[in-house]
Parts: sequence; structure tokens; C-alpha cells
Amino acid sequence: MQKMSTDPSRHTLDGATMGTRWSAVVITDAAGAETARPALQKAVDAVDAAMSTWKDTSDLMRFNRAPAGEWVDLPADLMTVIRRGLEVGRISGGAFDIGQGETVNAWGFGPEAVNTDRIRAALAQPAPPAYEVLELHEDGTRLRKTAPVALDLSGIAKGFAVDRMHHILGEMGFGNTLVGLDGELRARGVDADGAPWTVAVERPDYAARAAYGAVTLQDAAVATSGDYRHWVQVGPKRLAHTMDPQRGGPLDNGVASTTVMAETCMDADAWATALMVLGPESGRSLAAGLGLSALMILREGDDLCPVGLGPVFAAAA
Repeated sequence: MQKMSTDPSRHTLDGATMGTRWSAVVITDAAGAETARPALQKAVDAVDAAMSTWKDTSDLMRFNRAPAGEWVDLPADLMTVIRRGLEVGRISGGAFDIGQGETVNAWGFGPEAVNTDRIRAALAQPAPPAYEVLELHEDGTRLRKTAPVALDLSGIAKGFAVDRMHHILGEMGFGNTLVGLDGELRARGVDADGAPWTVAVERPDYAARAAYGAVTLQDAAVATSGDYRHWVQVGPKRLAHTMDPQRGGPLDNGVASTTVMAETCMDADAWATALMVLGPESGRSLAAGLGLSALMILREGDDLCPVGLGPVFAAAA
């Protein structure tokens, strides 16, 4: 049978945002896919404008500059992300903490240069978790800090941006889509062949990009946190950009990466960071209690050792 240009098939869109690239695979005809491009770009740029720590004009940075005790009006999407970040922070016992902005900047993982004095201060007295020093107004539109704190949403904002892309494509009537941003992915429906979407789990390799394995997604999201993309060398050690709130510095627990599947990408993103900070024992207990499916990859010398948590990844253990 002759294939027509109006027949549904795979069409890929992408664009730059947040220092990386977004992507979308849409099962539709060629003309239909292109109608989505400007809407997707607008969505991710709006998240960046509200939540970036690299833009002085962002709503997040406006809040960070505000003095303690002052109520700050914030846009609805930013309040949604902060609210969920605080919830994950409480549930994880502070392993996930959106209040690590000062520590992130001190180590040079933000827009500022490494500052050894600030590093020493953070290590000597780790900051209290954000959920202890942030207060949400009852009207749901305002936030204030009760003590100095700098918010950093890098462990949850990209997942939220993926959810926004997913939502927009649904509103436009696309039934089979896969959207992603810097390795965070969310799927709707099925691929062009009618099978669930197959996506790679990246090997936590410092030097090259390669697949460690693969998972199938259908109406679900997946996100990965790892030690292998952004790190600093301190003596013989590579210290990753993920902060250990209890330590007041970069995580150093032997976990190379953690991949989590969840209903939303915002949750997958946040829980991947939380479980990575908690490590294999505490992480296993929390994942089991929450019913999360996760794959934790540990570094043991030169070897990579998988620990499967939950039904999807149990066979990897």
C-alpha cells in the first residue's frame, strides 16, 4: 500500500532551553507535528524564566533576593514546584532539599565561581532543610522565608518542564507522544508500531554516552540523577553536583546514578535525587514504602553494580 504524507508516523522536534535541549517525538502527520513546535518552546522557556538560577530576572531569583520575613508573590507554576519540592523534602527526611542554593553556588555548580570560604562555612554548619524555613501563604500565591535561604530547583524544575510539554501536546490532541529534557522523559500512548515507548537508561560513564539498559514507557515518566555529567575533581575524587544536605557539600556515597519511574516527570526527577542521596539501604526502604520503581547503580572500584528497587527494576538486583 502506498504511504501518504498524511499517514501518522514518527516526527521529532527539538529546541534549546535551560542550557540543554528539549525534544518531542509525536506520532502524527508531518504538518501536524510542526504546529506543536512554538507551543513547546514557549512552555519550556516560561519554566526557565520563572525557575532559573542562571537568570537574575527569574521569579526564583527575585525570591532569593527578598529578605527574610517578606511575603513574595510568585507565579502559579513556580508555587506548584516549590510546594511539591517541600513535600518530597519532608517525606525523604531532607534528602531532597530545594534550599541548597548557597551550597551549590559555593562549589561552583551554579552561576558563581568556586568560593572556598563559603564551602568551609557550609561544611561546618549545613543549612536547615527548606521545609523548616519556608512558609506558604494560605492563599497559595505567596511564599516567605523565616531565615536566610537560597532556593535551587535543579532537581525538579526540568521534570516539571517535561510535564508541561506533555500537557500541551495532550491539549493539542496528540495521543501518542514522548517528550524529554536532558534525559528526563514522559510518554503518552504508544510508539508508531503500536508498542510502548522504549527509552535507554544511560550508563554512568564519565567519558562517553552509552546505554546501560532500556525500559518501556506507556503513560508514565522516567528521570535519572547521576554523578557523571557535572562534577568537580578534589584530589583523587570526583565529587558530583548533587548536594548531600546533611553534609553541606557534594554527595559522596558511591551511588553513580538513580533512575526512577513515576506518574509525573516532576516526581520522577525529585525522587531520583532523593534516593540517590539516601543511598542503597535507606533508599530501598523509602522506595518500598512509597511503591516506587527505581534502578540504583553503585560504583564498586571499577565495577558498576545495579540495585533494582520496585517491580519494574527488581530483576536488575
